[in-house]
Amino acid sequence: MARAMTFRRDKAVGGIPDFDRGLAVATIALFCIGLVMVCSASISIAAENYDDPFHHLRRHLVYASIGASAFVALLSIPLAAWERHGWLLLPAAFLLLTLVLVPGIGREVNGSMRWIPLGPVNLQASELARIGVVIYMAGYLVRQAGDVRTRLAGLVKPMAVVSLLVVLLLMEPDFGTAVVLIGAVLGMVFLSGVRLLHFSALILVSLGSVVLMAISQPYRMQRLTAFTDPWADPFDSGYQLTQALIAFGRGEWFGVGLGNSVQKLFYLPEAHTDFVFAIIAEETGLVGSVIVIGLFVLLVGRSIRIGRHCERAGLPFHAYLVWGIALMFAAQAFINIGVNAGLLPTKGITLPFLSFGGSSLLASCMALALVFRADYECRQCAPPGRGA
Repeated sequence: MARAMTFRRDKAVGGIPDFDRGLAVATIALFCIGLVMVCSASISIAAENYDDPFHHLRRHLVYASIGASAFVALLSIPLAAWERHGWLLLPAAFLLLTLVLVPGIGREVNGSMRWIPLGPVNLQASELARIGVVIYMAGYLVRQAGDVRTRLAGLVKPMAVVSLLVVLLLMEPDFGTAVVLIGAVLGMVFLSGVRLLHFSALILVSLGSVVLMAISQPYRMQRLTAFTDPWADPFDSGYQLTQALIAFGRGEWFGVGLGNSVQKLFYLPEAHTDFVFAIIAEETGLVGSVIVIGLFVLLVGRSIRIGRHCERAGLPFHAYLVWGIALMFAAQAFINIGVNAGLLPTKGITLPFLSFGGSSLLASCMALALVFRADYECRQCAPPGRGA
């Protein structure tokens, strides 16, 4: 149980709160790299479709401004408010994922019903819904800590709820987000101290469900077979992956230079969204790719470290929330980069901060705001001497 803590007010310099510097560096660096790469990867398709090579960059800057505003707004809200009212976010998540499937409300793009039109922008419901689920799960793991750690029923209840959300995601369909959500929730449950026997049973059921989801639709099976040997059909089922691999090959050690990608010239589909990492590899080479991966490792690693500090400070809700967000970032980045590099079957999932997309950028900013807020509150009640 959380122990009483004495809040300190001396952890600020010049009126600026003291946050984790490594996390701040990773966030700012990824944010800036995203602006550059969205501009570079989208310039050709924007010129072709909108007669304006900087169309997507301008929209991305608008999204970045909205995301930054949301970051500041959420940073000012104590996490205790989310802990008290987090249960309201679960029905909100169900509502969002249901509305997107309603004809006349949801918008279909490339065969998927994932977006709700809001004037000039489209809101991807799943991006916000999964943050709400993580907040709800963090509160549940605190409220039902005893049942979760000792009784199988304590695990079955929240996982049944998550399963219903996964069904809604598969109806869109959005298999990638479903996998990310399942991974994040399972990680939070494991870190809550659940019995190994119960967790092992949960893992087996979850793995079985993922396999069933993967083979239940013909197009998913086609992606699996194309992924194993994309060069067997490089002009149809394996086209996107082979073009991505060509981008990696052209990049070599140091890349062909910013703006000099050939694959973004209508060879690689979705070059500025799902496959932006392939363009990064082509233009900046292995060195640039490793730097980007290192930044994601830094972001996730520092977030996990913040969660550990929160746990030690007697702030379990903060810890579970931060761990859930860190696992979401880790899973999403791992899947996207794995898909780009041909290590995983193709899925429609963005790379946080780097892919073009307002919903993705907004959700990433909101999620990190919660991590920074947890870090700030933890530092306020931590003993003197904690490093950055």
